Amino acid sequence: MTTSIGRFALASALALSLSLTAANAQTSPAPASLRATVEQKLAEGPAGSRFGMLVTTLDGEVLVSIAPDQRFIPASNTKMFTTAIAYAELPLLQRTAKGTGVRLETDADGAVDVVLHGRGDALLSSAADCKNVCLQTLADAVAAKTRHVRNVVGDDSWFPDERWGPGMSWNNIQSRYGTGTSALTLDDNELVVKLAPGAVGAAPGVEAPGYYTIENHVTTVAGKDEAIEAFRMPNSRVLRLTGTVGADAAPLTLRYGIDDPAHYAAWRLGELLRARGVRVDGTIAVRHRPLTAADDPAKRKGAAAILPTEPVMLAELPAPSLATNMVRINKESQNLHTELMLRRVARQAGSGSIADGQAVMYKVMAQAGLPATGYHFADGSGMSSYNRISPRAAVGLLSWIARQPWSMAWRETLPIAGRDGTLASRFKGTLLEGKLFAKTGSLNASRALSGYLTTRSGRTLIFSALANDMPDGTDSQATAAVDRALVAIAEAL
Repeated sequence: MTTSIGRFALASALALSLSLTAANAQTSPAPASLRATVEQKLAEGPAGSRFGMLVTTLDGEVLVSIAPDQRFIPASNTKMFTTAIAYAELPLLQRTAKGTGVRLETDADGAVDVVLHGRGDALLSSAADCKNVCLQTLADAVAAKTRHVRNVVGDDSWFPDERWGPGMSWNNIQSRYGTGTSALTLDDNELVVKLAPGAVGAAPGVEAPGYYTIENHVTTVAGKDEAIEAFRMPNSRVLRLTGTVGADAAPLTLRYGIDDPAHYAAWRLGELLRARGVRVDGTIAVRHRPLTAADDPAKRKGAAAILPTEPVMLAELPAPSLATNMVRINKESQNLHTELMLRRVARQAGSGSIADGQAVMYKVMAQAGLPATGYHFADGSGMSSYNRISPRAAVGLLSWIARQPWSMAWRETLPIAGRDGTLASRFKGTLLEGKLFAKTGSLNASRALSGYLTTRSGRTLIFSALANDMPDGTDSQATAAVDRALVAIAEAL
């Protein structure tokens, strides 16, 4: 874990008991000179952009307030809210109840099917160098029990079949950032393609698992640059690659989304079984649990969710720690793992649906004192363009988190300016390098940064800076304007 003087200062300051939350603090005018400086820095951003910012002390005193109650698309600032409710609702955060399992089902004629059961584990791997939560372990168990199976079935009915949240752009589905969410998750639900440049004028070499058909229309050109585009229709297993790659470029590793992760996991298990000498003569099949009205707590009207019966497993893997996964979620901004975290919370409260997760979100945020008008979430990761937060809601959340017994554990998951995660390359050489700890957010025409910072005088502040509606191609300019404004605040105070 990274440490620094600034980090210890932040930890000490935030451990203080807070008497007010920023969500409930009465807004007071910012010092005129500081507000003018901040407004000037933001005005350097792209014309037409919309900015919102709220900066407070730990006890809720408002220092800078610009459109604090306007609603913005938060992008991955959404992850702050999702991980916060996970800490609040899954207090142990040590081990989930069960991990991925496998069982054998025999029909009246003696035919044996292998059924792989997912339980929301985000870390299941089939990598050759896997050491912990490995699909190979389950393949070994099957191979030790039988040498002949018929079908290999992927069962992800632990959660309802709800692979994408409402409002996610369809073109993101083919990317690793928009891969399908499933209770049966393997290798981050990403298909890895390795591409090696060829001779000028020739197609590059492509190496990939056989799950997708790769149509390679890339051309090798002189130089080192690469400009490769991928296209795959939703639910298709044909991936078309076009563009160019420089003959002098290093080999590339490309990652693409998988629409039916349960099917992919079953296919991969079948491959591992064959490698162990097990005869597989049937098909790759899936068992999904269709989303129904019973998965919406508003329509259940207080009734308990009806969940699938848990079968007895031939073998099952240990469930990995949810707490360690939080670091990857916030520092790397890992979308899939966040969606699985939301569904884990939702299954404890109901059926594992997004609607159940939303119900938990509204319950916890009400306890935190946030007004319902300050936020709305259609997913857990921030890929949805339907999501909205206000700067006041973000600061209110961060203030509430600072008073929770798990606050330090949560804050340790945030990226550190100029040091790691999604902030590794930002604030380098400024006063805030190593002294700003915040969650980033990036989506079409949306940038967000919310967290904690330490000023020149050693004061710890809570802040949220949101930018929306930037003209195409100017997102980086908006980010730079926000960064300059935050540095100016830190230098002034």
